Amino acid sequence: MAGVALALSAATLGGCAVRVVAPPPPPPPRVYVRPPPPPPAYVEPAVDVEVQANEAPPPLPDYEQPRCPEEGYMWTPGYWHWSGGGYYWVPGTWVQPPRVGVLWTPAYWGFVGGVYAFHGGYWGPHVGYYGGVNYGYGYIGVGFAGGRWQGNSFAYNRSVNNVNVTNIHNTYNETVINNVTINKVSYNGGPGGTAATPTPQEKAAAVEPHVPPTAMQHQHVQEAAKNPALAARTNGGHPAIAATPRPAAFNAPGVVGAHGAAMTPAAAAAGAAHTPGQPGQQNGAATGAARTPGQPGQPGQSGQGFVRTPGQPNGAARTQGQPGQPNGVARAQGQPGQPNAVAHAQGQPGQPNATAHPQGQPGQTAAKPQPPKPAKPQPQRPKPEDKKGEREK
Repeated sequence: MAGVALALSAATLGGCAVRVVAPPPPPPPRVYVRPPPPPPAYVEPAVDVEVQANEAPPPLPDYEQPRCPEEGYMWTPGYWHWSGGGYYWVPGTWVQPPRVGVLWTPAYWGFVGGVYAFHGGYWGPHVGYYGGVNYGYGYIGVGFAGGRWQGNSFAYNRSVNNVNVTNIHNTYNETVINNVTINKVSYNGGPGGTAATPTPQEKAAAVEPHVPPTAMQHQHVQEAAKNPALAARTNGGHPAIAATPRPAAFNAPGVVGAHGAAMTPAAAAAGAAHTPGQPGQQNGAATGAARTPGQPGQPGQSGQGFVRTPGQPNGAARTQGQPGQPNGVARAQGQPGQPNAVAHAQGQPGQPNATAHPQGQPGQTAAKPQPPKPAKPQPQRPKPEDKKGEREK
């Protein structure tokens, strides 16, 4: 009986058993996985020194390239730089590279994030990106067509460079096809800027080893920043020192001015042309040469940016039809040479060391009137009739 009871009890419990399901284990904690980085974008050279401005740089001035001073120098185009007071022009110049085999990538301005950012130039084995700005003389916006290295010597392309083949023999002549719009825009992007983007070759050049500007190039920029005549607010975008034959040689022979440039204060102090009879002149001399504004400077002349009348000693402009005057002084028409090259008004006698000016001109040393000399008494000679009467008597 007991066994039957146990069997029945086991059957009853087996039919009424409840299945208990265990809860699932908690999910593992989520781990943040950083997405793969995007492909590298264009990176500016490490030597760039960023300067920002809220206004666009002026257009590039139009100027002639000075002659290469000697073999081994390389051309670096001029550009607008920025200081606290505004833009100033850094003249183009011929410089010696820091080592064999490097080329110059010019500085440029780019419009980024609502401001104009300056990217400095650098030396490298290849020319990099410079904003598509057409600086001329081989820098047509992309690459450089002004020369190339041939071993340890640099060869100049005569079609775009001003070189003297008598002194520089390593040259060639190769036509440069300009596919960039020829204008004077000096910045990339933004309203009115160039629309160029870096080419694959320029991107590759950006990551190459670079050499910063040389000490002479730094001095060149510093001298330009200190020269008030190079400020855009002073020269109106037409600097009288647009390019130099060597770095920081702003007063050397061969300096050229931009087309339409005005005379620099230094040139005015050295010898500005004054019109005879103007106030404030001492000794009445027309000091310096009379120059015509708005013309490019001539090599070897003081006061760059002005053309003197050809054929005159010391570059002086004289009135047509006048005989050559010493020291190149302009004299009034029809007057003979005066001592000390003094310009006299028409009809006035020459006064030594003093200018005879029209009456009423301020600032002039008046010529003292000379008192009339008394006429010498002439002996009275008898008339022929009187002598005849005496004979008759």
